[in-house]
Amino acid sequence: MENKSIYAKLIEIQSEMKVPKNLYNKFGGFNYRNGESILEAAKPICKKHGVTLYLSDEIELIGDRFYVKATATLTDGKESIEVHAYAREEENKKGMDASQITGTASSYARKYALGGLFNLDDNKDADSNEYAVITKQERPAGQQAPEKAICPQCGKAIQGVTNKKGTYWSPNDILHKYKMCGDCYKKSKSTQEVSE
Repeated sequence: MENKSIYAKLIEIQSEMKVPKNLYNKFGGFNYRNGESILEAAKPICKKHGVTLYLSDEIELIGDRFYVKATATLTDGKESIEVHAYAREEENKKGMDASQITGTASSYARKYALGGLFNLDDNKDADSNEYAVITKQERPAGQQAPEKAICPQCGKAIQGVTNKKGTYWSPNDILHKYKMCGDCYKKSKSTQEVSE
């Protein structure tokens, strides 16, 4: 094997890497890629170029919030390149214990560290709740609108909302959980309270 620098090897790896967005989010109506897809594509290419890829995490307290700092390292045994990415742990997430919340943040940070290392364009990758909150559900150009969720009680389109904790609930999330729109749910709760 030629004696190339780690940077020369990385340029070749980046030019060979093809990681399609072959996963589909049915609630948001978009395609995305995950960290496992990136690793699956990277492993044979890294082997071909005689480099090792590994990932590591650290927990960092920034201000009063904890972040997972993921590091993607590419090395040939002599030289190394590192790329870091951060993901903030949510204070709580319904249905998850603390270790699952950390694991979710780790997966998210690792994916973006890998994307940075391999120069994968993710500016249109709307695979997460964070994307929905940041963009207020604006879709990238050319992306189709998700199907509307219709309230079976009143027949109106359900609107997405962001709760007090900053978590975005899509129209489909609301329909799945409450089986109706927010207005109908409030009416049903007040009717129950009156009848009790």
